Amino acid sequence: MDHTTQRTFILKDNLWRVMWSLSWPAVIAMVLYGLNTVFDAIFVGRFVGETALAGVSIAYPLSSLTLGFGSLIGVGAGSLLSIALGAGDTRTQERLLGNVNYLTLLISAVYTVAAILLAVPLVRLMGGTGEALILGSDYFRVTSIGAVLWIYGVTLNMIVRAEGKMKSAALMMGIGLVVNIVFNYIFIVVFGWGAVGAAWGTNIGMAMYVLLGFIYFGGSSASFPARPFVLYRDRETVKSIFSMGASSLIMTVMSLLQAVVVYNAISRYGSVLEIAFYGAIFRILGLLLTPIIGLMRALQPVVGINFGAGQNDRVVKGFWIFTAASLFLLLPFWAGLMIFPVQTLSLIFPATQFVAASIANYRIFLLVVPVLPLIFMAMTFYPAIDKGGPAALIGIVRQLVFYVPVMLILPRLFGIRWVYLGSLLIDVIVVILAAFMVMPEFRRLKRGETRYRATQTVQ
Repeated sequence: MDHTTQRTFILKDNLWRVMWSLSWPAVIAMVLYGLNTVFDAIFVGRFVGETALAGVSIAYPLSSLTLGFGSLIGVGAGSLLSIALGAGDTRTQERLLGNVNYLTLLISAVYTVAAILLAVPLVRLMGGTGEALILGSDYFRVTSIGAVLWIYGVTLNMIVRAEGKMKSAALMMGIGLVVNIVFNYIFIVVFGWGAVGAAWGTNIGMAMYVLLGFIYFGGSSASFPARPFVLYRDRETVKSIFSMGASSLIMTVMSLLQAVVVYNAISRYGSVLEIAFYGAIFRILGLLLTPIIGLMRALQPVVGINFGAGQNDRVVKGFWIFTAASLFLLLPFWAGLMIFPVQTLSLIFPATQFVAASIANYRIFLLVVPVLPLIFMAMTFYPAIDKGGPAALIGIVRQLVFYVPVMLILPRLFGIRWVYLGSLLIDVIVVILAAFMVMPEFRRLKRGETRYRATQTVQ
């Protein structure tokens, strides 16, 4: 499907058909991406041990900051691209990748230096002690070396998705996953590198994303005038990327803050096994939500392109169609995980006998999943209409207003169970908040009060 046909399809075709066409490859892409982290946990848990898994679990939120920076640039640039495609703004399109390159190099350099120098104190801040601190710090340093690959790989893939080219993005992710798994096996099982092997395997997988991105944008596959080997610093473009992508970075930073208070609570009131257990079910939750993230990414070009073209009724209708599809997709997998917790956890902890309290905590943690699609779609919807602020507010309220006080107080008073109960209650409250926020925005869109403004000024 060429550029004109793809744009027309998103602007004119039946939205259920658009949702299906864009979503199934996006869902596959995100499931493949989610499998990366789960396979890391499986390899480390099975072939290295629970202490190593605890170290990796503690350090991973720090490493995932690179994914947050990739989302900052990728969501921002992707949202800007989708709107520009809908509005026919060719100047923005042709200079986009040059600005992406500038931001990627700048952010990667600062992050890598800081992360390598501060690895041990940062992992200690996360709650790492003893051998878990040493293993987690080693893992974090290695992922920091590959930070530019993590950031750029995620960014380029998001821009491909912003075009509506979900199949291309899925193929890139599938190849990256295979490369990651192969090198995880080589480094962990064959070479015996332990947790560090998982980090090097992920670095190489991300390098493959970057290589495939260069091939894609350097050829004739892109639906816009891509120039992947230049550097630009256009003030308004950079400002727009930050404005529309900030909510994704804030979500990552807030998730890191959540991890700090949660892992410190577990470290203070629990054991190394309980740290590894929480890290495992957090990755299971992440994998469960990856199909929803796929639909979320597919929603972005639908909202952005229609918004850029002034078709606000389709923007609102698309939001509800994607939210409903997310729920229907999620329910059977969620039900399976709730019914078979032992079998699921045994993939990561093959020799562990789980007590009833652990199984209850697992189910409590996953109980809220069916209502989460509304939050995910809201987090995509706002940046795609050039309003990153409300999405950022949702992330800040969830983590800073609720998570920090809940995790500092309730586990101390009532025990580890309240790490899981607190998470459940917080997400229920945030879902209600998101619902109250999006409804007035929908009314403004339908009245035509919110429109795209082309503001590209080259500096």
